[in-house]
Formats: sequence, structure tokens, C-alpha cells
Amino acid sequence: FALGIEQVGEKTAKVLAKKYETMDNLMNASFEELQQITDIGEIIAKSIVDYFQDEKNKKLIDDLKAIHMNMNYLGEKAKTHSEFTGKTFVITGTLPNYKRTEAAEIIENAGGKVSSSVSKKTDFVLAGDEAGSKLTKAQSLGITVIDEEEFERMRSLI
Repeated sequence: FALGIEQVGEKTAKVLAKKYETMDNLMNASFEELQQITDIGEIIAKSIVDYFQDEKNKKLIDDLKAIHMNMNYLGEKAKTHSEFTGKTFVITGTLPNYKRTEAAEIIENAGGKVSSSVSKKTDFVLAGDEAGSKLTKAQSLGITVIDEEEFERMRSLI
């Protein structure tokens, strides 16, 4: 994110870091490969490839490596085989045992995605107390609604 790659915000940078794990791996990613990642389309993939083809950007990365700047992802590895993998979640209401950010991190670390709004592409709505319009919309679209207990069950399978 701090490199300033056009079209790459904090969320996309996190996805890329988890997937590629090292700067060298990311630098060698092809346009086609990048497009296979959820939420990365032609524009973002082109921006990433263009960034790493620019000699001044390559020099910047070499300079950062020379001063021993960390170029490896140090967070939890993304799980690729769980009930969360490739699924989109929306979190609504107050959860008894989690802050929304904590639940979102669990989902993302297990290969899922968290969205702020319910749509036909939503797979699960994690609903806590006082869930409002997002719960109503999910029910009207026939989206699976889970509570914290079911979320814990799914999490235990990771």
C-alpha cells in the first residue's frame, strides 16, 4: 500500500501480500494471474504490472531491500481450504463475543471476503443483536444468515 501503486488501496494490498508472500513473487506476477484474484480486474492488474515494469520503481524496491526493509508478508497465511474460502460475508448487528473488525479478520485470514453491503453476490450474513436492514435484505434475497454460534462452528473447521 505504501508503494503507491495506482488503484491499489489498503485492502487490495493486504490481499496481494497474503497471496504472494514476498515482494519478488508479486513483482513476477503476470497480468493474467493477477486477474484471477477476487476483486482484481483488468485495471488494477494492469496498474500492478505497469508499476513493476517501471525502472524507477524497480530501483526504489532495490534501494529498500539494500537497507533491509522487510519484503516478506509476516501475517497469518491465508487458508485456502475452509468454509470461508472464496465466500463473501456481511457482518451486521452487535456480536456478543467479537468486534466486527475481529470477525472480519478471521474471515479474511481463512480466505473469505467481507463486504459492507448485502447483494446477490453475498454468501453469508453474520447477524448479531439488533441487526437491521442488512438482515432484512439478506432474508429477502434468500442469503444464508448465520449467528455467532454457527460462525464459531465454521471457524472450528479451519
